[in-house]
Amino acid sequence: MTTKESLQPKEKSTCISNSSNKDKGESKMNTDRTNAKWAGVFYIIATVAPILTIFFVGFLGGAVVGREPIPDYLVSVSANEAQVVIGMLIELIWALAVVGIVVMLFPILRKHNEASALGFSALRFIEAISAIVGSITVLTLLTLSQEFVKAGVPDASYFQTAGDLLLAARDWAFLIGSGLVWSLSALILNYLLYQSKLIPRWLSVWGLLGAILSFVAYLPEFFGIDLLEILWLPIAVQEMVFAVWLIVKGFNSSAVASESANTDMN
Repeated sequence: MTTKESLQPKEKSTCISNSSNKDKGESKMNTDRTNAKWAGVFYIIATVAPILTIFFVGFLGGAVVGREPIPDYLVSVSANEAQVVIGMLIELIWALAVVGIVVMLFPILRKHNEASALGFSALRFIEAISAIVGSITVLTLLTLSQEFVKAGVPDASYFQTAGDLLLAARDWAFLIGSGLVWSLSALILNYLLYQSKLIPRWLSVWGLLGAILSFVAYLPEFFGIDLLEILWLPIAVQEMVFAVWLIVKGFNSSAVASESANTDMN
């Protein structure tokens, strides 16, 4: 009797410990599921927002829309101040959505490959910064255009040259951040996803191929060579499919659980 009674507290303690570990595991799974959903939402916002800006500042042309700015863009910018500001606010939302993707995905990705997770996060932060830089150049252009109009629309090369430089800076920011850097971040992410099996491999392979095509499309533009700009389309579509997948199904629960268990053991 004494032996049985002495074992009972140990058995109870074991049961409580197992129950606590189970609750912690379920809590982690719920957190990862929530993070995946939000990441999917942020992916959609980060794709839709730059498209929306075209309707507000598309007349400025550049790499974003693939055409030259209209001849009297300085006058147009000044005359459409509210439109330009709204467009830049949307670009700010775009940058914040990119940061949101990193915040939601990093805790999950680092469990599988911390170096890749850090590389992906760093590149997407650079993309967000480039979007903000691009917005600042357009807001600076707005101020320049207002000074241009106040001066009575003079035939002065100073204003035009300054405006062209600001548009060129916006183009370079886009090509670096939303071109090369975005492509490289997608390449790293999909390699990690393929390796960890967090999503179906057909989806991560699609992402790998799309990221390579996008990188190949953007890199020659730094040397004045224009390839088929549509080469970025496969990765853009893949990211939307990936976003919907995260919202509807989330990451592979067995892959998340096994890696969480390994992390806890270490």
